[in-house]
Amino acid sequence: MQVTIRCFAVLRELAFDRARLDLPDAATVADAWSAVVQRHPAVGEHRPFVRAARNGAYADWDARLFDGDQVAFLPPVSGGAESGLTDRSIDLAALEGRVASAGHGAVVTFVGRARDHADDGRTVLELEYEVYPEMAAIVLDEIAAEAERRWPGSAVAVVHRTGIVPLGEAAVAIVAAAPHRSEAFDASRFVIEAIKQRLPVWKRERFADGSEWKRPGA
Repeated sequence: MQVTIRCFAVLRELAFDRARLDLPDAATVADAWSAVVQRHPAVGEHRPFVRAARNGAYADWDARLFDGDQVAFLPPVSGGAESGLTDRSIDLAALEGRVASAGHGAVVTFVGRARDHADDGRTVLELEYEVYPEMAAIVLDEIAAEAERRWPGSAVAVVHRTGIVPLGEAAVAIVAAAPHRSEAFDASRFVIEAIKQRLPVWKRERFADGSEWKRPGA
């Protein structure tokens, strides 16, 4: 059978963006990974940190594959009910307007911006976000909807940038509206932490002497 393999961020640089592989019948996600490693041994050391997805949903390594499936190998994500991805500047006023209403006594807006220096002090020249769009859009919707279920009466909107984000501009924006401030703050914090853990988006910082892919929270 044939399956399509997609790799992202550092895995893409070490192997490929997209490829079709011939696998035996009853092959698993783990078998697909082994086939990639056989062709591109350098990706093998990343296995402890990689998650897999099959047809746009996270999958276990022993999940069986079928002809025509798409498998994605995802390095740790970094950090998007109303939600979405954009390659343009985020309109914060419009985002607030999507969710805030007369019944919401509190509106909390969180903005994560592209900064000009790394944690180690090096100067950042450019910030780039790579995304698995088919899956990321679904995950963003799930996170926003989960926040709204956890805090009844709340409304959440979240947008995450993709591609090059100019220094100083918003890379991610979250608006949480709720009847009271405690629910709005809690919902906003939940969404940003869930994005860092679950959203298939990767951040690359470029410096004068090279670049570096960052892990969640970096």
